[in-house]
Amino acid sequence: MLDHRRRYAGLRLLALLPLLLFLPAVIAFFADPDVAWGEYLGVFFHLSILFLVSRLEAAPWAKAAGYGWVVLDVLAGILMINEVEYDTAWAVRLGGHVLAGVWIVASSLVSRSWPVRVVGVITGVWLAGYSFVGTLLAEEFLRPAGIMILVWFALLAIFHRDPGHPVAPATPVPA
Repeated sequence: MLDHRRRYAGLRLLALLPLLLFLPAVIAFFADPDVAWGEYLGVFFHLSILFLVSRLEAAPWAKAAGYGWVVLDVLAGILMINEVEYDTAWAVRLGGHVLAGVWIVASSLVSRSWPVRVVGVITGVWLAGYSFVGTLLAEEFLRPAGIMILVWFALLAIFHRDPGHPVAPATPVPA
């Protein structure tokens, strides 16, 4: 049985996993925004964020926003894969980006690393803010937020450290 107190992966790995899964999708969307396989990677990228949301320090309401982002963006990806009307899937995605922005800003503000704080706040505000003006601005204006989130993940992997909670030792399984 899994022990919820035990850390099975370090924060560095949990920050690098979504970076590695999202990088090809960002490249694909810059090269050809209509590429279908990018949505599959996007779903796996968002699922990998579940681990990061659970580990980064943040208020419970901010973590809830992070989990909500994952739910809505996975839903949007599955809607796109199943060829549901683009405008519907896009609106769901933008709603998720508001929650993403809340979680990114809130978790960044409590980081001990100033690069994580600065890039996180800019990324979160850009991502969430675009959702409110997306009908006025082309989707290309959202692309820098995709690059910024990659930078934020990299900064988390480099600078951010788990809070001072000791890692619970693995408990032996009785025979």
